[in-house]
Amino acid sequence: MKHAKIIDHITTWLKDYALDNGLNGFVLGISGGVDSALVSTLCAKTELPLLCLEMPIHQSAQEVTRASEHINQLKKQFSRVDNLEIDLTATFDEMTKALPEAENKENLYLALANTRARLRMTTLYYFAGLKGLIVAGTGNKIEDFGIGFYTKYGDGGVDINPIADLTKTEVYELARFLKISPAILEARPTDGLFGDERSDEDQIGATYPELEWAMNQYEAGKIELDFQARELEVFKIYKHRHEVNQHKWKPIPVCKIPEELL
Repeated sequence: MKHAKIIDHITTWLKDYALDNGLNGFVLGISGGVDSALVSTLCAKTELPLLCLEMPIHQSAQEVTRASEHINQLKKQFSRVDNLEIDLTATFDEMTKALPEAENKENLYLALANTRARLRMTTLYYFAGLKGLIVAGTGNKIEDFGIGFYTKYGDGGVDINPIADLTKTEVYELARFLKISPAILEARPTDGLFGDERSDEDQIGATYPELEWAMNQYEAGKIELDFQARELEVFKIYKHRHEVNQHKWKPIPVCKIPEELL
């Protein structure tokens, strides 16, 4: 992997996109995870303005600390990085009070988790509109096009995504090359949407390296009969999530009206 050349390529792509579209810079949410740490560093390297938003909603102290430390490091390295903390906890709590009780608790927890992501998306676009900025996405290839592990119109609601062609393993490689904080590199990946300690692996049932393997097998045309034991289990997890979540990355269905009806 040609780390320096990939970083230069992404940085140039980001800067060209902003300048070609007459926009001032970038805005993104900083979660304390490796994906947002890498994307924010790449955006900062363009030397265009970058606004880093912390948007806690009942967030764990460790996530908040990692996010704040990363932003402080960026501000020391790059002169055009700014930041704001917008605590959305009270907004989220007030919204949940206004909504009716749900009988299915599992569906309720998932709906509320997705609501957190959509509140953050709304906040990002508020500042994007205010300051003429691009909302930069932080989803990697496995999340965005493999298993659809993101919230539709939440963290999936972005203008551009500079790392969507990189696997999680490649994200870690670039982050290490850029000397991202060890605290971020060593933290278990989590979407932080449930207000507890569950990791991405806890939710998915497989690690990112396992999912990358499964993606390669699926794209090579392999089927369930080709595997057994843990490999079969992981392949089934990937295949199921990939197939049920395709609506997230496919264009919105549009009802075409026949000419004779117009």
